[in-house]
Amino acid sequence: MADIKYYDVILKPVITEKSMAAMGEKKYTFLVHTEANKSQIKEAVEKMFEGTKVKSVNTMNMDGKNKRRGMVVGKTAKTKKAIVTLTADSKDIEIFAGL
Repeated sequence: MADIKYYDVILKPVITEKSMAAMGEKKYTFLVHTEANKSQIKEAVEKMFEGTKVKSVNTMNMDGKNKRRGMVVGKTAKTKKAIVTLTADSKDIEIFAGL
């Protein structure tokens, strides 16, 4: 397994209606590195966003979708999503504040 630093773990936030509704319960959804484990994701969130305390991390491995272009068939890349739940006394994550 490659040596993954905390700033390489979180790739981007997932902005959907479902993830925006879950933010009221202090649950934030991120696209993460496919080889990152739950403890690495927890460490990355706490280091990247000051004042946050992670209560739990749930992860999902998403397989690539089948795509066709004419007769050529291929697959998109595999991804991994993480739903991070913060504690009640934790600060909110600022990147979602203006949405």
